[in-house]
Amino acid sequence: MEGRVARISIAPVKALHVVNPNEVELGPGGVAGDRRFWLVDADGRLFNDKHLPQLLRVRAEWDEATRRLALEFPDGLRVEGVVEPGDPVEPRLYDQPHPSRAVRGPWQEALSAYAGEPLTLLWSETGAVDRGVGGGAVTVVSRASLERLREEAGVAGSVDGRRFRMLFEIDGVEPHEEDEWIGRRVEIGDAVVAPVGDVGRCAVTTKNPDTGETDLDTLGTLAAYRREGRTEPLPFGVHAAVVQPGRVRVGDAVRPLPVPVRA
Repeated sequence: MEGRVARISIAPVKALHVVNPNEVELGPGGVAGDRRFWLVDADGRLFNDKHLPQLLRVRAEWDEATRRLALEFPDGLRVEGVVEPGDPVEPRLYDQPHPSRAVRGPWQEALSAYAGEPLTLLWSETGAVDRGVGGGAVTVVSRASLERLREEAGVAGSVDGRRFRMLFEIDGVEPHEEDEWIGRRVEIGDAVVAPVGDVGRCAVTTKNPDTGETDLDTLGTLAAYRREGRTEPLPFGVHAAVVQPGRVRVGDAVRPLPVPVRA
């Protein structure tokens, strides 16, 4: 069944509010500039929405070409300027070395004040996407899956896909049909990706993507109707590697490619 790209979401700063461009260029490592920055605490550990859900309320604007970064806080404070990555550091992201550079300046100071503790803003050389190291820089979920989750949760209104922070939301396919694409090739716009596994879910998905408040028991709902996945527990959506780089736009077709017939 052919689907369509319904929404694109990226986060220039990991854990901050997502932005929704109308088109992106998929390279071998995903979208350049997606999770370009990330935060660590005074002990050098990843600092994200699990520690401070209100990070979701901070909006980022990032231009990969000019390296201009702007952060806008809920109280109206706006800090911006051109980023000059500093000295290399050796942090670990999910227990794996992740080459990065320290970013000094007003963004780090403002984020530390907002969090109430010292934070370090890091420039990721490759993009701090959760499953990027394993070839999963592209993530996909269908709106039919979001609707199935809503039905299972017994809530009114739609479930906002931004709470899952997926690169592509697609329309026009069956609920959880994207699960069946694991191990296949899928054409998305001008690109081709290879889904390699489930995206297992954490407590961040229980938070409203605009307010940071807990307002939906995503984990309890998933545990009740699809606890186990092919590769990760509490699966919702899939992650994929880029097989053929290319441009992807909102409205582009999403087509699983035929499985080659073995002789």
